[in-house]
Amino acid sequence: MSNAATASTSLTRRILHRVFPKVPNFFALLAEQSAQVGHSASLLVDYMGSGTADVAKRIVDAEYEGDRLKVRNLTLLNEAFSTPIDREDLHRAIINLDEIVNSCKTIVVEMDSDVLALKADKYCLEMAVCLKDGAEAVAAGYGRLASDPKAGRADAEKSDKAVRNLTRTHRRALAELFNDNDFHNIFRRKEIYNQLLRAGDRLNICNSTLLDIVVKLC
Repeated sequence: MSNAATASTSLTRRILHRVFPKVPNFFALLAEQSAQVGHSASLLVDYMGSGTADVAKRIVDAEYEGDRLKVRNLTLLNEAFSTPIDREDLHRAIINLDEIVNSCKTIVVEMDSDVLALKADKYCLEMAVCLKDGAEAVAAGYGRLASDPKAGRADAEKSDKAVRNLTRTHRRALAELFNDNDFHNIFRRKEIYNQLLRAGDRLNICNSTLLDIVVKLC
């Protein structure tokens, strides 16, 4: 190919790129971010079982990585000329996936703080396991969007079941807690139980968003 032809081809590509910019692979971006959520929730289960400072630090580090992924994904979304799915769904998924990671960090920081100084009990562990199961199901669902979005419905249903189990465990935990005569303990444990419930609420939003995307793709 002559130099003139090469230059012409290069110019054409630049013009096409300006008119039709390359669309980021949002399916891959969501898959990576949701996998980070599953990782953070898994670490939270480890923390509830061990209470070690090393696991707590890993959860804090995971939150920093989660923030990085959120900022990257939001920046790409804001700059994207077009998206493969609804922008609002993408924005909702990015924000609420990050909120689950934030919740994992908040729970650990508060349990380790001088104010609460709380050790996990069986209900903390049980709710954390539910959160992990749901987060991993959502991550699997987001990971399928590019190749087999219809299969994501089953993942969403699995996540929904995990959230319902978390809610039921929360009710049982409060019922037992309010039989305690130690009001200081009631206050401290109720705060952590509620933080876990809020993480479940965020997971439920991510689950609903996944279903919305699946419906629109299929």
